[in-house]
Amino acid sequence: MANPVHLAKRFFGAVIPRGPSAANAAWAVEQLLPGEVELWLRMSRADRRHAAGVARRVQETLQADATRPVLAAALLHDVGKVDAGLGTYGRVIATLSAMAIRHDPAVIKAWTKTTGMTRRVGLYLQHPRLGGDMLALAGAHTLTESWAREHHLPEAEWTVEPAIARALKDADDD
Repeated sequence: MANPVHLAKRFFGAVIPRGPSAANAAWAVEQLLPGEVELWLRMSRADRRHAAGVARRVQETLQADATRPVLAAALLHDVGKVDAGLGTYGRVIATLSAMAIRHDPAVIKAWTKTTGMTRRVGLYLQHPRLGGDMLALAGAHTLTESWAREHHLPEAEWTVEPAIARALKDADDD
């Protein structure tokens, strides 16, 4: 279940879709492999700002353990959202729709086989899997790819080292 405070912060941060500061954007690009940079640049300005904030919090928490793949995981955990093409209000609809169907995977999969807004909502709700696939194709480190796939799973299902995964999750649920 999504954290309502987190969702409210994300919504109000997206209403004015400014990107990360120039310094944070440059820093983010330094953390990424060339294929990852291409994906980063496809993300919306608001998603890049959010991701840069997550990565900075992870860096502060983990310090020396904030390796390049860990920071890339923070920066690209939501990259799978790009193919849905939903703006802020479409994402609100997707989030409410997911709650209404209790995140039923069969329904979400069926939605992706339709057209229009329903398909886009289905794609948005599958962003962890789609992001993991995108990162695999881009040559990302296994940790980076795994976190994109797992960041909405229950902790018991994480394969990423627990201390790293906890720092990533805590930084995302700011």
